[in-house]
Amino acid sequence: MLIEIKKLDKDYVMGDIVVPALMDININIAQNEYVAIMGPSGSGKSTLMNILGCLDTPSRGEYLFNGVDVNSLDDDHLSIMRNKEIGFIFQTFNLLPKLSSLHNVELPLIYAGYSKDERFERAREALRRVGLEDRMMHKPSELSGGQRQRVAVARALVTKPGILLADEPTGALDSKTGVEIMALFDELHREGNTLIVITHEREIAEYSRRIIYIKDGRIFSDEPNPKKI
Repeated sequence: MLIEIKKLDKDYVMGDIVVPALMDININIAQNEYVAIMGPSGSGKSTLMNILGCLDTPSRGEYLFNGVDVNSLDDDHLSIMRNKEIGFIFQTFNLLPKLSSLHNVELPLIYAGYSKDERFERAREALRRVGLEDRMMHKPSELSGGQRQRVAVARALVTKPGILLADEPTGALDSKTGVEIMALFDELHREGNTLIVITHEREIAEYSRRIIYIKDGRIFSDEPNPKKI
C-alpha cells in the first residue's frame, strides 16, 4: 500500500483553545489510484492535503508512506521525501516569473543534485509529456493559464514522484481549459501515475476513480466513482 493513514487527528492550538481540524481519519491509497478528496471550505481537506504532502504533521495517529513512518522523520528527511516522492500541483501555478518553462521544471532536480545535462533532458521530457516542448524557453508571462498549469504539472512529474498531489488544479482556469487539464490528468493516470486531487467542486471530483468526502473534519464517505467503474 502506498499510503496508509490510521486513526489520524490534527488539532490547532489557539491560545488556550484546542481546535480539532481532523478526527479519526483512516485512509489507504494504493499505487496508481486516482482519488479525489472533496469537501466544503473549512471541512479539513486542506489540512489533510498538507499532511499527505508532508507539509504538516498530525497530532495523533499513524501515516505510512511506502512503508515509512512519516511521523518519525526529522525536517531534513521530510524535505527529501517531499522533493523526491511528492509532485505538487497548485491552483496558482507557483512558477517563478523570470525563469523559462524549462528552468521552472528543472528546479526540483537542482535541489535533488542532478547534473546540468540530466536536468535538461528530464525537464524537456516532462514538458514533452504535457505537450509543451515547443514552449520550453517561454516565460510564464508568455503562456496562457492552461499552459502555465501544464508547466506546473511537468515540474511535478520531473522527479518521477510516488504521487501527484493537486490542490484545486483548475481553480484559476476557465472551464474549457479546466477540462483540458483534467483530460491530461486522465492520461497521466493511464500511464501509471498515482493522483490525489483536492477540490470543492463535484464536477472535478468526478474525473477521479474514487471520491473521499470530508465534512467537519471527519470522513463522511469514501466510495468508488460509479461513473468511472
